[in-house]
Amino acid sequence: MTSKDMADNAANEVKSNDTERELIEIELLLEGIHRLYGYDFRNYALPSIKRRVYYHAQSENVSTISGLQEKVLHDRSAFDRLVQSLSIPVTEMFRDPELFLNFRQKIIPILRTYPYIRIWHAGCSTGEEVYSMAILLHEEGLYDKARIYATDMNNLSLQQAKEGVYGIDRMKLYTKNYLESGGTQSFSEYYTAKYDSVMFHPFLRKNIIFAEHNLATDRSFNEFNVIFCRNVMIYFNDELRNHVHGLFYDSLSHFGVLVLGAKESIHFTDYSDSYEPLDRIEKIYRKIK
Repeated sequence: MTSKDMADNAANEVKSNDTERELIEIELLLEGIHRLYGYDFRNYALPSIKRRVYYHAQSENVSTISGLQEKVLHDRSAFDRLVQSLSIPVTEMFRDPELFLNFRQKIIPILRTYPYIRIWHAGCSTGEEVYSMAILLHEEGLYDKARIYATDMNNLSLQQAKEGVYGIDRMKLYTKNYLESGGTQSFSEYYTAKYDSVMFHPFLRKNIIFAEHNLATDRSFNEFNVIFCRNVMIYFNDELRNHVHGLFYDSLSHFGVLVLGAKESIHFTDYSDSYEPLDRIEKIYRKIK
């Protein structure tokens, strides 16, 4: 073996040790969070959780994940900041307008036949999707007989959702999305602008219940006609994704509708045969078993 081969082997061994150490540190951090605070990130996809943990460690001015663990386990405010980093809200009003248009055209006629409508927005983030649904139901004359349950594990996001206050700079995009989703009114009728923010009108919140709920650890809490869960499970590994699909299956009424969006899929889960597709592109399914 040449000196170069020996040097390469040594470098590979160091790299392997660093990777193993890194994995151990992440596992210990997530295990500590679960045991102390009850939040379970252990089955999140490793590349995603690793990227966010390292980014957050830098923002906390610690050089190692072990250092971050010490800070998080001894300081509740440090833990709250980490949760915010691990559950970065990515949402907007009428995001993916084609989905809302299809929902309006294909699902609303089904909901009209129900005496009462329960809808669950799981992982509602800062609430834009929830208000979008409230507006859609209002325009279709169904809001008065509907109840929307909006849940997330992130309390800071939930607080903003409850307030219904958003930056005015987003309204141009939101108006565009609204119109493309089949909106029938002037979007500005739904909010009041003040300085650099807008507040959506209180009547949109009257049938919304905001609550903390962790998809990884909490159980079903009601029976629903529709469940929305978009851009959430893309961060889960296969085990957790299958667990959450079990939760949704148990929570949907017979012929209930599951809305996943184009980026998600029900395939390769234990529940794929329990649904029929209503929209294959936007991944809208109806429970049939």
